[in-house]
Amino acid sequence: MPVSRLGAAARGFDRRVEVLEACHGRIAKQCDTLEKLLVHLPAHGADAQAQQAARAVLVYFDTAAVHHHDDEERNLFPLLEQAGAPGACDLVETLTLEHDEQGLLWRRLRGELQQIEAGTAATLDAATAHRFVAMNRAHLEFENTHVLPLARQVLGAAEIERLGRAMAARRGVPFAGSL
Repeated sequence: MPVSRLGAAARGFDRRVEVLEACHGRIAKQCDTLEKLLVHLPAHGADAQAQQAARAVLVYFDTAAVHHHDDEERNLFPLLEQAGAPGACDLVETLTLEHDEQGLLWRRLRGELQQIEAGTAATLDAATAHRFVAMNRAHLEFENTHVLPLARQVLGAAEIERLGRAMAARRGVPFAGSL
């Protein structure tokens, strides 16, 4: 059984793979918010609660989710390929294409959410929103079940530290140290 090389006492970006997993949880929460917004809008319009929900979704998917995809595509995925992880090349290609499709769906939703945030519109394309949510949930489940365990198994301490340093730098926060 593979042993995690992350260390029990590590914090923040010292626990790189756990940070990615935590990001997955936050993406899922924003998907929940988007689903609640779909139910809320027909009954209440773009009221203060809808505007706040739209703002939260916008802020998250315009910043943290972008950083998260960069963490994976620029750092984690290349590390998995370099480590010779089984099936890594196919895995990376599939997940990168999914990120691209998620980005396309996000761009379609973004303008509508901006109008809801401004209180100037009270509709959201339900089909696109449901597709975006479903795709994110399936993608997160796959990464949590297959990609993150693979990273824990095949990446050494140096690779994991490199991942953490890149993640911290991308967010403009200090890296808390080595393993």
